Amino acid sequence: MAEVTVKLPDEFLKKLTRLGEQTDAICTKMLEAGAGVVEAKIRENLQAVIGSGTQEPSRSTGELLQSLGSSEVRQDAGGVLNIKVGFAEPRSDGESNAKIANIIEYGKHGQPPKPFLKPAKTASRAACTAAMQQTFEEEVGKL
Repeated sequence: MAEVTVKLPDEFLKKLTRLGEQTDAICTKMLEAGAGVVEAKIRENLQAVIGSGTQEPSRSTGELLQSLGSSEVRQDAGGVLNIKVGFAEPRSDGESNAKIANIIEYGKHGQPPKPFLKPAKTASRAACTAAMQQTFEEEVGKL
């Protein structure tokens, strides 16, 4: 029976060990970096559509825009780390921010849709991935 022995440099093994110990912290930083890119694009798109193309003056209070943010990174039951970008609740007027965002995105009777979420998702995909990859490389470089 053949036997193979592989010897890796000690520094490489130490770096792999440190990487294993820091995985959750690095993944958290990566998710936060990616969420920041997506959140910025959603904010930009939302500012562009609020009050645009209306026949009457905008009744926007700015509350929807202020409620946009990212959640903390959380681990689900399967051990997967997640972060969510969305709107905080509740509003001061009793309405739901999710409802208002949905009406802006998809429209309603007498109000045409003004998509801002789906275009933000599409437009920020590459930049989000790049930000996450850059964060990973920076964190691994610190090890």
